Amino acid sequence: MTTDITKSGAPGPQDEPPRAAPEAIRAIPVRHYGRYVAAVIALGVLGAIIYAFSQGDINWGAIPDNFFDERIVKGVRETLILTVLSMLIGIVGGVILSVMRLSKNPVTSSIAWFYIWFFRGTPVLVQLFVWFNLGFVFEYINLGPIYQDEWSDFMTPFLTALLGLGLNEAAYMAEICRAGLLSVDEGQTEASQALGMSHGKTLRRIIIPQAMRVIVPPTGNEVINMLKTTSLVAAVQYYELLRYAQDIGTSSGATVEALFLAATWYLIMTSILSVGQYYLERYYARGSSRTLPDTPWQKIKANMLGLSNRGGGIR
Repeated sequence: MTTDITKSGAPGPQDEPPRAAPEAIRAIPVRHYGRYVAAVIALGVLGAIIYAFSQGDINWGAIPDNFFDERIVKGVRETLILTVLSMLIGIVGGVILSVMRLSKNPVTSSIAWFYIWFFRGTPVLVQLFVWFNLGFVFEYINLGPIYQDEWSDFMTPFLTALLGLGLNEAAYMAEICRAGLLSVDEGQTEASQALGMSHGKTLRRIIIPQAMRVIVPPTGNEVINMLKTTSLVAAVQYYELLRYAQDIGTSSGATVEALFLAATWYLIMTSILSVGQYYLERYYARGSSRTLPDTPWQKIKANMLGLSNRGGGIR
C-alpha cells in the first residue's frame, strides 16, 4: 500500500512574490567649509592690499600717460632683443655642453662639468659686474689679426649684458638638454647604430626630436625667466625697459608710478610668452598623449556651453 504525499502547500519558484525596485541612492555632496574660509581670508587680504594702496599718494594717471612713451617703447624693444639673443646663446651653448657632458671623453666631459658648476654656482649679477669691470684687469684686447682694441671700447654695455646673460643661461640649458637626452631610451641609439647611422645623424634624427618633449616645457620657463632677468643689466649701464622707466620716474618725480609702469609691461610680455609656450607644448605632445589638452579658447567655449545647458535645464 502506497501513500502519495503532495506538497501543494509549498510555494514553487513560480509562486515567489515580485521584488520591489531598489530605492534610488541620494548622493549628498560633501561641503568643504575649509575652502569657504580660505576664500574669505584671501578676499580679505586682497581687499586690505587694495585699500592700503588706495590710501597712498600715488598718481595712477602717470601710468597710462607714459604707457607708450618713446623711451618705454624703445626699452621694450631692447628688452625683447636682449632676451632673444641671450636665449639663442644659451640654447646653442646648452646643447653643446650637454653633448660634451654625456661624452665618454673625460676631458670634454670635465670641461663641461666645470663650466656648469661655475656659472650655476655664482649669481648672474656678479657675473655681469665681472664682465663690466674686466677693463681694470685687461687694458687692451688682442685677438691677433682678427681684432685689436681697448677693452673699454670692446666691452660695451650691450656686449656685457649679452655675455653675462647668455653664458649664464647656457649652464642651465645644458642641464635641461642633458635631462631630455637621457629621457630617450638607449635602445633607440642601439637601433640607429645597427642601421648604420652615424652618431651625429642619430642625434639629429632620432634622439633630439624625442627629447624635445622633455626639453620644451622648462625651456619656455627659462625664456620667461630670461625676460625678467634682463632687468638686472640696468646695473651695468645698459638701457632697457627698467632703466628707461627709472629715468622717467626721476625726471617726472613719479618714481613708484614708473616702476608700476615697467611691471605692467613685464606682465604683458610674460603673458604673451606663456600663451606661446602653451601652444608649443601642445604641439610636441602629439603622439605622446591620446587626446591633446584643450586650447584656452576651447576651454572658454566648453564652459560657456556648460553654463547655457545648466540655465536651460532650470524650470
